[in-house]
Amino acid sequence: MAPSAAGEPAPMHVPAASKASTVTASVLHGPRDLRLERRSIEEPSIGELQISIHTTGICGSDVSYYKKFANGDLCACMPLSLGHESSGTVVAIGPQVTGFKLGDRVALEVGIPCGQCGICRQGRYNLCKRMRFRSSAKSVPHFQGTLQERINHPAVWCHKLPDHISFDAAALLEPLSVAIHAVNRASPTPGSSALVIGAGAVGLLTAAMAKQSGCSTVTIADVDQGRVDFAIAKGFATHGYVVPRALSSCSSIYGGSSSSSSSGTSTPVDGVMTPASTLSMRSQFDYAKSLAADMLSLTTTSNPTFVDDEDDGVNVTFECTGKEVCMHTSLYATRAGGKVIMVGMGTPVQTLPMSVAHLREIDILGIFRYANTYATGIRLLSARGVLPCLDDMVTHRFKGLENAHGAFELASRTVDDEGNLVLKVVIEA
Repeated sequence: MAPSAAGEPAPMHVPAASKASTVTASVLHGPRDLRLERRSIEEPSIGELQISIHTTGICGSDVSYYKKFANGDLCACMPLSLGHESSGTVVAIGPQVTGFKLGDRVALEVGIPCGQCGICRQGRYNLCKRMRFRSSAKSVPHFQGTLQERINHPAVWCHKLPDHISFDAAALLEPLSVAIHAVNRASPTPGSSALVIGAGAVGLLTAAMAKQSGCSTVTIADVDQGRVDFAIAKGFATHGYVVPRALSSCSSIYGGSSSSSSSGTSTPVDGVMTPASTLSMRSQFDYAKSLAADMLSLTTTSNPTFVDDEDDGVNVTFECTGKEVCMHTSLYATRAGGKVIMVGMGTPVQTLPMSVAHLREIDILGIFRYANTYATGIRLLSARGVLPCLDDMVTHRFKGLENAHGAFELASRTVDDEGNLVLKVVIEA
C-alpha cells in the first residue's frame, strides 16, 4: 500500500454499499392469507435488470398455493409472493448488461437454471435439478414471485417486446411457452388430427399451436360450455366437445350406483366375487372409451365405434387436465402409432389401461414447463393473424396489488357473479 503524502498509509478503498429502496409486495402467509408488505430491493447486480412489473397473470398453480399453501407435493414453508406470468418495463440496468435500455418493455422467463449441468448444456434447461422458479416452493428459500412493484431479474431471462405486443399478451407468453413445448414434443406432421382435453388457458393455447403447426382438425373438450364455445368462436380449435357434467361427476363415472361392501368386494358377477376396485376401474375404462368415441365422432364419417379399428383415432392427444379419467380417454382416443402428450399436472399416481398403449404402440410423452420457447412465442405474436388474439383470453383485470385477494378468488371460478366466462385473470400495476 503506497504511503500518503503525510507519510500515513493511504485509506483502503471500500466500495459504496448499493442503494436500497422499498417496494410493495403481495405475500402469501398461509391458505388465503394474502398480505401487503413492504420489502427492500437492492439496485440490480451484475447481469441483472430491475423490472417494474406491469401485468401478472394468475396461473392454476398460483391458485393452488393461494387455497392450500401448497401445489401438489410442494408445500410452502415460508411467506411466498406468487406470480410468474409477467411483463413489465426496465427501470434500472445492472453492471455488464448490454442490449437493454431504460424503458424497454419485456416479458419475463422466470425459471433460472444453473446453466452448468449436463442437462442445461443439452439445451433442456427446464429439467435442471437446480432450477429456481419464481412463485414455486420447490427451492428453499423460495424464489419469490412477481406480484411485487419491482423485481431484479437476470437480463438473459428478460425478452424484449415489439411495441405492438401488449403487456397482457406478453404475460401470456408463459403459458404459450408450455403450449409451444408440448407441440414441439408431439411434432405433428401437416394434416394430422389432434385432440386437446381441457380448455383452460394452456389447453386453448395448445390447441392454437396444434393448428399453427399444421393439424387439419383440432378438437377441444371440456366440461365447461363457455370455454368450449370461446375456443371455437375465437379460432383456437376447429371442433368442440362439451363433456356432460352429469357424466363427469365422480359418482356416475366411478360406479357410484353399484353396491359395494365395506370389505372392498362387490356383489357377484357371473358367479365370481370381483374386487370392487376392479369393477370401478372397469367402469372408468368403459366410460373413457365411450367418451373418446363421442369426441371423435365430431370429425369422422366412419363408424364411431373406433376402438378396434387401427386407422381410427387422432394422431396426437394433448391431455391438459392432469385428471386420471382424461388420461384414460386420451389413450382410447389416439390411433395406433399416435402420441399422447401429458401437459396437465394433476393426479400424481394413476392407474392406466397400459395395454392400449402397448398393443397400439402409442407413445406417452411428458412435458415439464418449457425450454427455448420465448423467442418463438414473440415471433408468432409479431406475425399477426398466425395465432388468435391472446388479449381476448384476458377476461378480468384487477388494478393494484391491494386487489390480489379478489383476483385469486375469481381465478378459482369458471364464471363470475354476472355469469360471464372466467378464463384468464390478470393483476395490473
